[in-house]
Amino acid sequence: MSGMQLSGLVSGFDWKSFVDQLITYERAPAGRMQAEIANNQLKLTALGGVESRINDLRAAVKALDSPDLYAARTAAASAAGWSASASPSTPPGTHGFELLRPATPARWVGAADIGRPLAPDADVSGLTLASLGTAIAPRAGVFTVNGARVTVDLADSLQDVFDRIASATGGSVLADYDPVADRVRLVSSDGPLVLGSANDSSNLLSALRLFNNGSATSTSGTPLGTASPTLPLAHARLAAPITTADDAGGGAFRINGVEIAYNLSVDSLSTVIARINASSAGVTASFDPASDRVTLQNNSTGDLGVSLEEAPGGLLSALGLVPGAGALLLRGQDAEFSVNGGPTLRSASNTLGEAAHGIAGLVVTPGPAGGGSTVTVGRDTGTLRSRIDAFVSAFNSLQTYIESQTRVSSSNGKVTSATLGDNREVQKWGDQLRAAVFNAVPGLDGAIARLDHLGIDFNGTSSTLMVKDAAKLDAALRNRPEQVQAFFRQAGTGFAARLEGLFSSFVGPFGGAGLLGGQRNQLSSGNSSLTQQIADLDRRLAQRRSQLEGGFIAMERAQATIQQMQSQLSRAFPMNSSKS
Repeated sequence: MSGMQLSGLVSGFDWKSFVDQLITYERAPAGRMQAEIANNQLKLTALGGVESRINDLRAAVKALDSPDLYAARTAAASAAGWSASASPSTPPGTHGFELLRPATPARWVGAADIGRPLAPDADVSGLTLASLGTAIAPRAGVFTVNGARVTVDLADSLQDVFDRIASATGGSVLADYDPVADRVRLVSSDGPLVLGSANDSSNLLSALRLFNNGSATSTSGTPLGTASPTLPLAHARLAAPITTADDAGGGAFRINGVEIAYNLSVDSLSTVIARINASSAGVTASFDPASDRVTLQNNSTGDLGVSLEEAPGGLLSALGLVPGAGALLLRGQDAEFSVNGGPTLRSASNTLGEAAHGIAGLVVTPGPAGGGSTVTVGRDTGTLRSRIDAFVSAFNSLQTYIESQTRVSSSNGKVTSATLGDNREVQKWGDQLRAAVFNAVPGLDGAIARLDHLGIDFNGTSSTLMVKDAAKLDAALRNRPEQVQAFFRQAGTGFAARLEGLFSSFVGPFGGAGLLGGQRNQLSSGNSSLTQQIADLDRRLAQRRSQLEGGFIAMERAQATIQQMQSQLSRAFPMNSSKS
């Protein structure tokens, strides 16, 4: 109501503006509190930046506290295509490897021509090109025989094609189909056959495997009928029947003890192959339409078997994958190699590990061309050096950030304070860290007890570190790894342990709070309290406004009533303005 009130209509006093000014004056403490909240939020953000950089430095120091880091090894092979890796247990040295024979996987090669012939007899008048059943699907269009153009459509039967060849060539070229050999034959009575031309649009000659050979006769190079990998198994044109499926068409077989189920009415050959490859049988199945055969190959190399189990008359038999059906097991072979001119060694894998050659932690992978290679194992100082550089970078980032957030400067008599300029505790953390990285590690007998023994020191008078002597650092990592390890990792008093003690006090254990958490909680609690105080003040001021506006409205009404009464009295007792 007060927002729509027109004040002073009776009294002539703009009391609404008076109330607004009074409320604004009384709300002045809320502005100061909001400014304090904003300042606290800036401090919380700055403390978050400090914590983030402390955690980065903590992670960099922890990375220097790994035992494997100081025993890490590099391994390099001299020959192209060869590779090698080494573990901390691998002794430094040089070894000559020679691959005499690579490892190969075992394979079951199924019988060829598992699909049934194109037709059961020589009558191919009912066999359309669309349902021909060749490995290459025929395409409608035009092809050429002895210069004569023959047009075919997928709705044509194979006999229609034979008739058109004869018609186009004036009867000089005749074609027929041999159901026993499952091949098509073209015979020319007018000299050598010339098949195809550069602008043929139909691929039927290729689909029938008919090619020029310089003679008057061309016969399909291989049997033509193939199994269909995409149709359900019951209609996949398999030559051998599957008799072991149940009434619903379900069946199963085992490869290396893993059961593979199938359904004749639902699953295609491609589906079964994908199911084999996705199983834990450890083999890869494939179908070659050119030879019309299925192959199973071990995923692992070496002289390992591939076991197949199935009741007689099952899918494996129809696919020619059992010995009685013409399958052939090609045994895998183990790799043969020698080390340093020694005796011939064997490995089921082409990755030559410790179990094969006896060198602790060394893994050698020969190149595809085989041959020989020199493998050199040395100390890995690169990883340790990169972690030291990461520590220096993280330390400098934290120190620079603390200085930027706690700086107090003066210019032309004006003092400017950064966000954490009044936070003596955070400033103290920077000093403690500088002292911790500068001091010597007690109890070390070697020549490395301080960072400057590694060529690392403060950058002039600043609080940041730098690698002042890179040669000194690299020499220490290369020649004194045990002393470097003791400096960083000595239990309780080493460099990493000393810094971890500071980190724990600053931000607590990993995932904890520490001193920084206490400061953050105090600021957050303060902001919550200030927010509540502002809400309470606004609530009181809303009540105060309502009371003031109510009083002024009552005053206006009273004055209006008085004015109305005066008007009535004037009308009731009019005053005579003339004197008798």
